[in-house]
Amino acid sequence: MKLKDSSLLRAGSYINGNWCTSSKEFDVTDPATGNIIGSVAEVTLEQIENAITGAKLAQKEWALKTAKERASALMYWYSLIMANQADLASIMTAEQGKPLRESVGEIAYAASYIEWFAEQGKRIYGDLIPQPSNDRRLLTIQQPIGVVSAITPWNYPSGMITRKAAPALAAGCSFIIKPSELTPLSALALAELADRANIPSGLFNVVVGLDAESIGNELTQNPAIRKFSFTGSTKIGKKLLAQCSSTIKRTSLELGGNAPLIVFDDADLDVAVRGAMGSKFRNAGQTCVCANRIMVQRGIYDTFIERLTVQISKLKIGHGHIEDTDIGPLISCAAVTKVDSLVKDAIAAGAQLVLGGKIDKQGKYFYQPTLIIDVKPNMRIAKEEIFGPVASIIPFDTEEQAISMANDTPYGLAGYFFSADIGRSWRVSEALEYGMVGVNEGILTSVQAPFGGIKESGMGREGSHYGFDDYLEKKYICMGNL
Repeated sequence: MKLKDSSLLRAGSYINGNWCTSSKEFDVTDPATGNIIGSVAEVTLEQIENAITGAKLAQKEWALKTAKERASALMYWYSLIMANQADLASIMTAEQGKPLRESVGEIAYAASYIEWFAEQGKRIYGDLIPQPSNDRRLLTIQQPIGVVSAITPWNYPSGMITRKAAPALAAGCSFIIKPSELTPLSALALAELADRANIPSGLFNVVVGLDAESIGNELTQNPAIRKFSFTGSTKIGKKLLAQCSSTIKRTSLELGGNAPLIVFDDADLDVAVRGAMGSKFRNAGQTCVCANRIMVQRGIYDTFIERLTVQISKLKIGHGHIEDTDIGPLISCAAVTKVDSLVKDAIAAGAQLVLGGKIDKQGKYFYQPTLIIDVKPNMRIAKEEIFGPVASIIPFDTEEQAISMANDTPYGLAGYFFSADIGRSWRVSEALEYGMVGVNEGILTSVQAPFGGIKESGMGREGSHYGFDDYLEKKYICMGNL
């Protein structure tokens, strides 16, 4: 990994404007090669407590700033991120494994949230309520909730942070983030640039370490923290939500998914195949919104499979820093084992392997782009989140059957379908039990749109003007005897 600015690589937590060290360190490795990229100091409990204390003090002053003043500071941070886009992307690819062009895109995506919420912060309005009598005036104002803590995953190590930090800071809150121990360098690089942008000390803190349980306990149960945000698995999300209940903390969760992608027989097949490829194989299938179950109507079943097979066979596996790489490594040995287990289980249960289905010669973390057909809804691969480059195809006959199969899951993050029928577009969009629905589109995330799920896929929304809701308290004021 070659960087123009090597000082973006930091080796310890960023707390109250200072870089912290400790007696313990852990290694960060490149999943493509297994090579050590660097070592990072583990945060101590005392340092976390200092971060919370500092964040509480800093937030009081930050809340008194005007929206324009906060926006100016955030825009400076945004400009530095974009100026260092290439280095930030290189760091991300080295520690996460995704192709460099995807990392470059994620940096722009991450920065877009800072830009968006910097501007939207100027539009946080209250209401004047019609009064019941002439001697009263009723109104509401919105105020920052206070100190915010968050825990983010490894699959989008920059985008998942700014999607939470940007609305928090723009609303007048302070922020403490615990990134994944697998990808801490991206978070620390963002902190370095926040420091250069003169974001006041204590407002943006990054704590890194291997003891996720101890750090999580403090970030969810400390009463000085008023809001907690988490992106990750449903299992861990439930545990963290229970911990937040001890202080009735405002909580937003973006959890696991089991996204259906339905292709009806009236769909434009070129659009459908392109949408399926973009949704399924981005980041080697390691996304919470990627197509987990591809359902194809029988009238076009064989044709769709033929076309999808051609496109999957073109995907190139390799290190993310190689220019033409499409599929990088999975994040860990455990991830490879899980994906391979789901594939073997499906084949044993009667599904047919068309492509892939094994670890690639590139290395032990590289799993071949895989296509499995004739999958049944009761197979593990159709019920569990795959999180790998595996497309599983399920046939269906009727619209009603497709909707029923799609909704037969405890998850409800994202769903997709392809159809040229405008009536069907409305019917299916409304019938799918998902927080987000893509119609003739396989990639639906945008800073302007609300991101989030229903059922066991979480609560709350990120992005769009709704993204402020979890970071603001609505206060009602009644003025009497006027």
